[in-house]
Amino acid sequence: MSDTPSWPRAVLFDLDGTLVDSLPDIHAALNQTLESLGEPPFTLEAVGRMVGQGVQVLVGRAYEALDKEIDLATRDKIAERYLAIYSARATELTTLNAGATDCVRILAERGIPLGVVTNKPGAETADILAHFGLADRMAVVVGGDAGPRKKPAPDLLIHACRELGIEPGQALFVGDSENDVEAAKGAGMAVIAMRGGYTATGVEGLGADLVLDRLDEIPGRLTDLAPPAA
Repeated sequence: MSDTPSWPRAVLFDLDGTLVDSLPDIHAALNQTLESLGEPPFTLEAVGRMVGQGVQVLVGRAYEALDKEIDLATRDKIAERYLAIYSARATELTTLNAGATDCVRILAERGIPLGVVTNKPGAETADILAHFGLADRMAVVVGGDAGPRKKPAPDLLIHACRELGIEPGQALFVGDSENDVEAAKGAGMAVIAMRGGYTATGVEGLGADLVLDRLDEIPGRLTDLAPPAA
């Protein structure tokens, strides 16, 4: 254990757009949900701009894009319908992002605890991690239905650190969107932003401590980062 680095004491990953490209399954499930309600479909790119803050927000943004108002109760019922459809196909078109397996393996071999913190519900998150053989590598998995406020609030990240018995400043977060960077900064956590994810704005302008193209770059770039000032 003497070779285990003093920082970061843990590396936490976002899921959608970071570890995996789940947009094709999200897109298909949302369009199937909308079709069942007599609504027209969206393009893949349009749905990519809607994801990031949980299922209820996804549905709300879809109806906003349709220029239709729905009350919260209706939105939540539609979200339940979407989840039933999505859960049955969560790994049908989803793929690992470049370098994910090697990144997780190398960090784990260094003795760094790993985790996933996502706004996606916990059950679907667990299914995806298991499907790609990543579940056993994760010391903590926190889904958007864990109780604390979803990202961009810092609460889920803080919750994960408490589960690991560390302070947020001792961890590194890896994400792909403004929600991830805002949540990490709110938690007092260093953050890497990955290019090619689901963000409505350019990744370079998110304010992350480091921006990378591939996940397997992370193990070699940890020395470029420093923990946030206490």
